[in-house]
Amino acid sequence: MEKIAVIPTYNEKENISAIVEAVFALNQGFHILVIDDSSPDGTAGIVRNLQQKYPNELFLEERKGKLGLGTAYIHGFKWAAEKEYQYIFEMDADFSHNPNDLQRLYEACKHQGADVAVGSRYVQGGGNVNWPRNRILLSKGASIYTRIITWMPIHDPTAGFVCYTREVLQTINLDEIRFAGYAFQIEMKFAAWKLGFKIKEVPIIFEDRKLGVSKMNKGIVKEGILGVLKLRWNAVFKSYRKRVKNTGPVVNHFNRNMAVEGK
Repeated sequence: MEKIAVIPTYNEKENISAIVEAVFALNQGFHILVIDDSSPDGTAGIVRNLQQKYPNELFLEERKGKLGLGTAYIHGFKWAAEKEYQYIFEMDADFSHNPNDLQRLYEACKHQGADVAVGSRYVQGGGNVNWPRNRILLSKGASIYTRIITWMPIHDPTAGFVCYTREVLQTINLDEIRFAGYAFQIEMKFAAWKLGFKIKEVPIIFEDRKLGVSKMNKGIVKEGILGVLKLRWNAVFKSYRKRVKNTGPVVNHFNRNMAVEGK
């Protein structure tokens, strides 16, 4: 088992079947794990029906209540790492992340030396499509603000289309990742960067959802603003390193140089 895309869902009945079929249509060996937070629109039921068609490739974890994007990804990361997937992806269900770009993120980690591959809107070749001007300004402003406060040299720190190697997710103490929305995406990259993993930004075109309702709200924006400040404050005191009892390859990894690459 090598590659799996973790897709959190809440009320994504308009998109979930199509995104699942699109990923499997790549014929690149991707598996899918859907984390559904008790969607009242029946999203989980659609996935269960699709599992009959893809019994060994499509998996579903159902959680009780709307518990948040960050905790959904943490749940999925732990699940996938325990199942020994080597490349673990996060992506949205609404086609804002193009499934065709999954393989490009994989190539960055598999063959180009990256530990984390970020689908980036803000490096050469990346961009946004069908996004309102205020959302673009908010997103770009958040990226600049994050880089200034954290010193993290990543052009798109709020990006939610990412490939992590299993080593990264086994090294980061995922129980120390506290945020849910924008700040979750920032904190995961910040943790990987602080721990010395190599991060590569891969240009993508982000397209706003056509179906369903955006989950963006004022609370997520506020968390992002305050969360970045908290990340910087805690950086002196907080370690994201997972405690291990022996000195295997994960521990030895910390002698590697920190690096971020973009195109």
